[in-house]
Amino acid sequence: MNKRTANRLALSVLWLCAGTTVAVLGAVIIYVFVNGIGQLSPEFIFTWPHGVNAEGGIWPTIVSTLYVTGLAMLIVTPIGVLAAVFLAEYAVQGRLVRIIRFAADSLASVPSIIMGLFGLALFVETMHIGFSMISAALALSFLMLPIVMRTTEEAIRAVPKYIRWGSYGLGASKWQTVSRIVIPAAMPRILTGLILATGRAVGETAVVIFTMGQAINLPISPLDSGRPMTVHLYMLAMEGINLPAAYGTALLLMIMILFFNLTARWLLRRNRRMQG
Repeated sequence: MNKRTANRLALSVLWLCAGTTVAVLGAVIIYVFVNGIGQLSPEFIFTWPHGVNAEGGIWPTIVSTLYVTGLAMLIVTPIGVLAAVFLAEYAVQGRLVRIIRFAADSLASVPSIIMGLFGLALFVETMHIGFSMISAALALSFLMLPIVMRTTEEAIRAVPKYIRWGSYGLGASKWQTVSRIVIPAAMPRILTGLILATGRAVGETAVVIFTMGQAINLPISPLDSGRPMTVHLYMLAMEGINLPAAYGTALLLMIMILFFNLTARWLLRRNRRMQG
């Protein structure tokens, strides 16, 4: 086999793999869209479920999803960003830093159901917080932390060193340079990581089903229970309660996750244009 034939064969395999990926994604989107678009309406979005077959809308589940995701973001953002700043700017690059990075990468690979059981054992039972928004948010923050931490570290490292040298040359201290020069320059990529982590949290089921509960109510306090959209979808589909409502919930959830991902891509492109 000559080089030209091998190159064409490899290129064909790559196109086949890429096309298969896009086709599978398109099939899932089209299937959910066709089955769920008929359910989307103001009544479905802004009313409460009622009756044995969960007729009505899914408004409490939307509020619970956004509530727990917002709490998780409030918890994970300062921890993840400050840890990344320490690793990128202050820590001596040695064995300890490698252990921290390995721990973050290992945490990212932990299955979500294990994290849910860990949250159930620690926050719900041991700390006696109970099934609540705060228990679910704390468990979700463990899943989001490695994403925020690693993307923030890479964003900070991508800032050119001559910007730091110019700040030091003007007499700025280390913290002044990091807080007023480096972090603002890396902010678009940091926001991209935060949005991607938010998309991961919105689509999680195993973590929240073990830590938040399944109550259909509108949460007010962080100690209130609730039912997020993923758990509601799981119950509607697996128990066969209301499949049309399940498809509508799945479509709305998919739209929310797609919005987060597109926002992250827009921020990244905007950052590249500004730097280019």
